[in-house]
Amino acid sequence: MKSIGICIGATTLSAVELDGTDSGGFREGFVSSSAHAGNPREAVRSILERYRPADGCRIAVTGRKFRGLLNLTSISEPEAVERALRASLDGNGPFEALVSAGGETFLVYRIGPDGRISGIHTGNKCASGTGEFFLQQIRRLGLGLPEALSLARTDDPYRVSGRCSVFCKSDCTHAANKGIPKGRITAGLCRMMAGKILELLRQTARERILLVGGVARNEVLLDLLRREIRTVTVPPQAAYFEAWGAALWARENDTVPFPSPESLFRAEHRSFHFLNPLADSASRVDFRSNGNEGPPTGGDVVLGLDVGSTTTKAVLLAVADSRILASVYLRTGGDPVGASRSCYAELVRQMERSGRAIRITGLGVTGSGRQIAALHAGTPGIVNEIIAHATAARFFDPEVDTIFEIGGQDAKYTHLVNGVP
Repeated sequence: MKSIGICIGATTLSAVELDGTDSGGFREGFVSSSAHAGNPREAVRSILERYRPADGCRIAVTGRKFRGLLNLTSISEPEAVERALRASLDGNGPFEALVSAGGETFLVYRIGPDGRISGIHTGNKCASGTGEFFLQQIRRLGLGLPEALSLARTDDPYRVSGRCSVFCKSDCTHAANKGIPKGRITAGLCRMMAGKILELLRQTARERILLVGGVARNEVLLDLLRREIRTVTVPPQAAYFEAWGAALWARENDTVPFPSPESLFRAEHRSFHFLNPLADSASRVDFRSNGNEGPPTGGDVVLGLDVGSTTTKAVLLAVADSRILASVYLRTGGDPVGASRSCYAELVRQMERSGRAIRITGLGVTGSGRQIAALHAGTPGIVNEIIAHATAARFFDPEVDTIFEIGGQDAKYTHLVNGVP
């Protein structure tokens, strides 16, 4: 008999198939664990269409609230964890706690002497220190996971805040903008995450711990935990532990028959009001541009550079009429000086293609990386973002009194009174 377990997590959908053996045991068939990109409906549909459960196959779903919208048998995460835990205990001796470290939350399940869950601890709802937060930060540094973990093997981690995701993100951004090596920043993130787990375990005996979830693949974090905990075990099914538990549960319990694709999802009842899409109001928006229309011109220009936490932008502005002659927009990648140099190179290419002869008479720098970028360029033209926003807004409308700016690091509302922010 075959069974399938599916876990719909905050960021990932995991699925595993178990197939019975002649000896009464089971072996794993397909295993899948991938990000659902905020679209669990399509992820569930895709996994079931790909593996097409056979007649008589039992299916159980666990995870987030979305499981309640499926016409499939559903169990809670603690039930799935407890069933998987029972299989993990076989031959491994007792564990005092199971830590589920996922994309959005960290949970600690206390395990009683009978091998069953006796209590649950969870951290606050701040995303700082979770698996998805870690991936976001290393992507902002222009790193993939293997490279980030390789660089993080350092004895000098950079200290980052663990009490707030905004503070932590700011710490990482400012460190990168000051030229702190990426390995030290990544090591600091790993140490902060390990500290989060240890804090959750503070009221639990810490002799034998089972660690599951996507974060269990972070070997640097594992090394840090093993300095404080005698035994940290990562089971082979760690990345899909809850889905594995759901499949084990389905082997032993009756489940509803697999529905047709048309009836897989239940009608969704929403308890709050939805506004119309923003696109419906596009006609009410006035887009201003000073553009780069007209015949090629040369002469004196100024260069404007915005080194942001996530992206770096640059423009060449004609002194005579404030027209934009060239522009570039690219990722900062945790390297403000490197991103600035890439912007300069792209502006040169654009001007060479245009055939315009220009002379740069000034360079103004703004953004979170403005200090190091200005130091590299040797310019005194350092302007904070508030002044830059106000100046640009008043260029288009001298009467403007409100500015909203949504950036990669923060969002700002600026109120202008007589042009003064």
